[in-house]
Amino acid sequence: MLLLLSGRDSHAGEPSGKDVKPDGAPNRAAWMAQGGFGVMTHYLISPTGETPAEKTADLNRIVDQFNVEHFLNQFDRTGADWLIFTLGQGTGYLSSRNEFIDGLEAGFTPRRALIPEIARQLHRCGKRMIVYLPGAHTAADPTVKRLLGLGTEGYADRHNALIRHYSLELGATCAGWWFDSCHRQEDAVWQAEMDACRAGNPDSVVAFSGAEFCASGGQLRPICPIEDYHAGEIHLLEDGKIRTDFLWPPGEGIVINAERKLRKAGQPAAFYMPDSPFIDNVQWHCLLPIDLTFNPAIPNQFCRYSDKELFAFVDQVKAVGGAITINVPIDIETGHIPQDSHAQLVRLHQYLSAPSTR
Repeated sequence: MLLLLSGRDSHAGEPSGKDVKPDGAPNRAAWMAQGGFGVMTHYLISPTGETPAEKTADLNRIVDQFNVEHFLNQFDRTGADWLIFTLGQGTGYLSSRNEFIDGLEAGFTPRRALIPEIARQLHRCGKRMIVYLPGAHTAADPTVKRLLGLGTEGYADRHNALIRHYSLELGATCAGWWFDSCHRQEDAVWQAEMDACRAGNPDSVVAFSGAEFCASGGQLRPICPIEDYHAGEIHLLEDGKIRTDFLWPPGEGIVINAERKLRKAGQPAAFYMPDSPFIDNVQWHCLLPIDLTFNPAIPNQFCRYSDKELFAFVDQVKAVGGAITINVPIDIETGHIPQDSHAQLVRLHQYLSAPSTR
């Protein structure tokens, strides 16, 4: 059973998220800044087997044994206000039943409707679920893109139909969407995708990631100017600041200097921190990985931060009305968040809940 923790006391003087954007429009994502923080985990399944049937059986085995009660009790103890959970990425298999995909070709989604199951329990307790998918126009989701005909006429409409189907199934239990590996589009294209996302909940918040904080050559502005909140993918903090210079590819000129800092030969380190609740007209938000890198060129140990550094970073984000989601590892076989990662999130919650002494 998901246990409810006591409410969080805000730090004295800490601004809440602004309910209205700079252009005067309502800020759907204000709750992200008004809350404490969110948690994300990449639950990505690569089933084993010699045949498609064997792989589907292994997919069902893995998803069937996901212990929702244990996972949500872990989540609850972190005090987080929202969860970003992966429907799929890269492996060709989805983590939750999807009749739309099954109707095109069976075997790539499990029999268990895992995401609606988690979303319902979160919703009952006043927490929020955000669903993660690769962007519509990236090949990072091979099965979905193949079945929907990426690159063929009508593909965008078919992809929007998939999102609309899932949004309607989730209804009010889905508070938002986070799309990865996106490319620039016309506003009308973005709007059609956002309309599909909001089919089941008109208040859903939507973000499209162009890796702006880590891989876009210093272009920090949202790739989608009409999205609700910035995807804000981070690869690395250094001394409590966001590194925006792209460290890539793995092993090519990337070194550890005398100060134990990561550097790329011939490329100066670049840093960034927010100074406003908004970036352009979009709610400022970042996604920070701890204990598990998003980038193979950055070793995992560089994504492990002391409480002092992590808490100070969260304070600086919240002090300007920004929002933060923290990505942690997950055991695919058990659905458990590792003990050390979980313990740090619990300590962060305790820190944010304590009366400010600063």
